[in-house]
Amino acid sequence: MHKRVVTIISLAVYLVFGLIVFVVFSHIRPMLPASLDWIGRICLIIILLIISLLARASKKIHQHWPVFYAYFVAALAMAIDYYLPSSKWLLSVLNIPLQTPAGLALDKLDSSLIIVVCIILFTKLSGTSLGSIFLQKGHLCKGLSIGIIAFLVAVSGSFFVAVLFGAQDLTRARIITWIPWIAIFILGNAFNEELLFRGLFLNKIGLVTNKLLANLVLVLPFVLHHTGIDYSNDTLMFLAYLIPLAFIWGLIMQKTDSIWGSVLFHAGTDIPVILVIFSRLSTSS
Repeated sequence: MHKRVVTIISLAVYLVFGLIVFVVFSHIRPMLPASLDWIGRICLIIILLIISLLARASKKIHQHWPVFYAYFVAALAMAIDYYLPSSKWLLSVLNIPLQTPAGLALDKLDSSLIIVVCIILFTKLSGTSLGSIFLQKGHLCKGLSIGIIAFLVAVSGSFFVAVLFGAQDLTRARIITWIPWIAIFILGNAFNEELLFRGLFLNKIGLVTNKLLANLVLVLPFVLHHTGIDYSNDTLMFLAYLIPLAFIWGLIMQKTDSIWGSVLFHAGTDIPVILVIFSRLSTSS
């Protein structure tokens, strides 16, 4: 019983930190005003690093250090992405406006590269293998089979889902011109989010509890990270749509022991979202 209580408390603490890192200090829609956001991020990053180092040095709570280190890495990566104006520099050099399909795709690619590189770098610095964050072959055939099938199913229904979410004036001609930018956006976003929200955490939380609970404790922070989105006519419907998907993506990652199936599935489900976003750009037609 004692062990069960400790596990429940541990998961509750993980959930609280997940909500703080991914919702309060989101790199997309942060909750705090700018004057407090940067101070809060710095304090959070320092606190998470200190907790992870203390836990690593302690025999009693040693098993928790990888989780707090993962939250430290996530908070740091998102802070760098949020405050480093690298996408502005890139788009300025290329003379591409942000509010165009090309601009949004390259902005997403830049954001994804920052987060992915940070996660890989700090994973290696911790002495942990990339396999621990699911960057490995795993059951590759199984993962790719699931991912490709799910991607194709998502593609087949993407037009209708996009219309349901509020896409405007979708035509075949417009969609064809967007295809390169859609591909860049969905693959960048899917890889970034699967690594950041699941790959970085599933194995680490799995040291404390079973796979099912490790997956479940990550669902709410991921879903609420999308609070405030403006690419759906019904935000609650969209968030409800994300709940089973978040769980399934984590399950696929655990079952295949790699990130690739989840990334492909996730990328397919992002297509309706990007169709809505692109369709509402005045310069995209």
